[in-house]
Amino acid sequence: MLFDMKNKIKAQRLKLGITQDELAQKAGVRRETIVFLEQGKYNPSLVLAHSVARALKTEIKDLFDLK
Repeated sequence: MLFDMKNKIKAQRLKLGITQDELAQKAGVRRETIVFLEQGKYNPSLVLAHSVARALKTEIKDLFDLK
């Protein structure tokens, strides 16, 4: 079974006024990872989702929608 996961990473990042580079540094990943996440081309592991949510000062459930 395939899942379509939507996210609100870009919206939350822009709300906080941080760049993709800054988010990548805070989450401990490369900027390309953030680009792929924002474009929906990559579904993160639970650890990565937690790191991104924490860097964006929110919770995983508020960033990702599983359809």
